[in-house]
Amino acid sequence: MRSNRAKLRAVSMAATLPMIAGALALGIPAAHAADSPARQALQGTKPAWATAKADKGATANSAQVNARVYLAGRDAAGLAAYAKAVSDPSSPLYGKFLNAKKAQAQFGATKAQVAAVKSWLTSAGLKVTAVTQHYVAVSGDVAAAEKAFGAQLHNFAKGSATYRAPAQAASVPAGLKGAVLTVTGLDNAPHKANHDEQLPPPDAVFKNSGPFSSYFGSNIATTLPDAYGGKIPYAIKGYTGKQLRAAYGAGTYTGKGVRVAITDAYASPTIAFDAGTYAAKHGDQAWRTSQLHQVLPDKYSKIKECKAAGWYGEETLDVEAVHAVAPNADVTYVGAASCFDDDLLDSLSKVVDNHLADIVSNSWGDTEASQTPDLAAAYDQVFQLGAVQGIGFYFSSGDNGDEVANTGTKQVDTPANSAWVTAVGGTSLAVGKGDTYQWETGWGTEKATLSADGKSWTNFPGAFTSGAGGGTSKTVAEPYYQKGVVPDALAKANSADGNRVVPDIAAIADPNTGFLVGQTQTFADGSQQYSEYRIGGTSLAAPTIAAIQALAEEARGGKAIGFANPEIYSKYGKGVFHDVTDNPTGSDLAVARVDFANGLDASGGLRYSVRSLGKDSSLSATKGYDDVTGVGSPADGYVQSWAKKH
Repeated sequence: MRSNRAKLRAVSMAATLPMIAGALALGIPAAHAADSPARQALQGTKPAWATAKADKGATANSAQVNARVYLAGRDAAGLAAYAKAVSDPSSPLYGKFLNAKKAQAQFGATKAQVAAVKSWLTSAGLKVTAVTQHYVAVSGDVAAAEKAFGAQLHNFAKGSATYRAPAQAASVPAGLKGAVLTVTGLDNAPHKANHDEQLPPPDAVFKNSGPFSSYFGSNIATTLPDAYGGKIPYAIKGYTGKQLRAAYGAGTYTGKGVRVAITDAYASPTIAFDAGTYAAKHGDQAWRTSQLHQVLPDKYSKIKECKAAGWYGEETLDVEAVHAVAPNADVTYVGAASCFDDDLLDSLSKVVDNHLADIVSNSWGDTEASQTPDLAAAYDQVFQLGAVQGIGFYFSSGDNGDEVANTGTKQVDTPANSAWVTAVGGTSLAVGKGDTYQWETGWGTEKATLSADGKSWTNFPGAFTSGAGGGTSKTVAEPYYQKGVVPDALAKANSADGNRVVPDIAAIADPNTGFLVGQTQTFADGSQQYSEYRIGGTSLAAPTIAAIQALAEEARGGKAIGFANPEIYSKYGKGVFHDVTDNPTGSDLAVARVDFANGLDASGGLRYSVRSLGKDSSLSATKGYDDVTGVGSPADGYVQSWAKKH
């Protein structure tokens, strides 16, 4: 995800979570192929890593399995088709959204389908533990699971560990064809034992050292070595809402009457205090009573595996950024019970099933190589159900550039790769004196440290540290709305047929030109106190774009935007985006940064570094659409462009 305390200090809150997700070609649910006349295979339920070479033999019959059988509903193909139609400005059905009750009645599973699925599962010896609009959850031993799903469960080596997985694709009785979308949980990688715990206290305090710039270029590092032929400015202390609203053309819009939801895992115990204190300190509009809501699970799990306290900072960033840019928007935080797929899917489903908001910000994800088609289908179904109701999902594109330095493989992140979400890339942002927009680069950072004698930068410009996620998917087909905008060199990089390219749009992400947040943290003496620090990552870009979309919804008279990509791409080339490039000033750009060695104060010494901007691994922000910033960032006129009637 984009939430892990160790990385929070250096980048955003961007680490890889043990969650897997993905997306299928737009409009195509999980495939069902005939396995035998009596069974229908569920393609994608055998993981790619479950190979004959890795097979360690049969799993013990007595081992326990917890699985979810996702329901396809009464018309999976119709759901995808309707979701496309209501989202496409050229369609006569554009904007003709259904309410949650009608969406469920038209596309949800029937009572007969649910009863048939339950009967099949219990007859095999499995116990039904939960039934929702989306799935039937079951538990039981391996023997019962093998009987139900017609697949042997074996143990397979995966890296240095061993996990259980089906030795062949799972299947369902032919009579259930069309009722079952997929099954998850038959493989147990990377899931661990579930245990309920209380949430931990906030993580240890982190502070930025100065000197800072208050706006870009306001404070030049005259005593430090040159970079790129001249003196460079100190990093920003952290932009505030006033500066971001000015940079992205908010005008007089405030998000009034618009509902924004935020999904993350767990819940900060001090969010109301922190958000209120931050707004008061930085001139943001005070939160109204009942403007901030939380929808939380009854219990939390996997506290240690997910590093729960690290998620507090993620929630804090998301909530404070949305309010700073859209101060009148109603904000609902929906916390997941853990950082694992089942729980994150449950949070997304809560938003959709109860229509808690029209706009959903999601600052979490994993690498595409970790995704599996079964979960891809489950995620896309939720996104499609949202689209038919006028709900749009915005996902951060990742903080590791092309992922090569992080994983050794060039790849995009997920769920940002889904054809049904808006993937938000990242920029380095220069806001000048008087809150004037100066320029943006694609976010990509190279770091070099000060030499021992203080006269030069060691190995300048240094190694890649972080950057906006992007690139070409290997698994998701090119969606129709990208055709004609995304260059073939990107779209067809992995296939002649074309694939989904990430991201779609971008906003501020570079932590060196980042956002100031306020959060209660644990100090060295054990006390918990409010403190502020600068942060970035596409974890910042996603809520910023979500907030700007709230302004856009207000501009169109409060009418929901829904899944925004078709209309975002239709605006390409019409002057409402900043066309972000890596070299906006004609010369290389860098800032000087000073950090406390211990993350708290000067007692442990200071560390000096130069951070070069616009160097995102193998990805490049170029003129036109690119795989760092998509169509660009919102410019003056973007928000107002949504007011036009269709």
